[in-house]
Amino acid sequence: MFDEYNQHDPRSIIWKNAEYPLEYAYSLMLSEWVLSLQSASSEELLLASRSQHIGRWEIPRDSYPEGRVSYLKWRKDLARHHAAISGNLMQIAGYEINKIERVKDIILKKRIKQDAEVQIMENALCLLFLEYQYEDLRKKYLHDPEKMVNILYKSLLKMDSHGHAVARLLNFTSEGLKLVKKAIELVNVTK
Repeated sequence: MFDEYNQHDPRSIIWKNAEYPLEYAYSLMLSEWVLSLQSASSEELLLASRSQHIGRWEIPRDSYPEGRVSYLKWRKDLARHHAAISGNLMQIAGYEINKIERVKDIILKKRIKQDAEVQIMENALCLLFLEYQYEDLRKKYLHDPEKMVNILYKSLLKMDSHGHAVARLLNFTSEGLKLVKKAIELVNVTK
């Protein structure tokens, strides 16, 4: 149900030598990360991983003004959008309300740092960013590595120590790894 919805994304990406609708590929990547972090994941966590960004193309970033405040509002509105779509699709599929609410709670990242499954999702989201998006973003900030460290810091702050340990094992360029390590050190200092 979620995969079918995400396959309507008009944007596409090449992943594993094949073209996929962007959010469908993203959901596959995220599911892989969730399973690698916890192979015995609950059905709810796996469903949340497949719908974390469901329908994201329906609320584009450029439909909001520039700036950090607008960006944060966009992110919050997107999370509610993803949770609503997921809940509606699960209801149509006949899921019980407690499972629907659990998936929505994970998508909305309720009780992050307290709820183990929400934390696994956050770790997976950050690891997906680090694996697939970080190097391209880092290249945009070659002139300002401290800005990139700050971006990394904000992402890594949401992760736990297990997520940090996995992040250090990813295949980064030497400069990319240096910035990741610097951001992790900042997180450890500010705890």
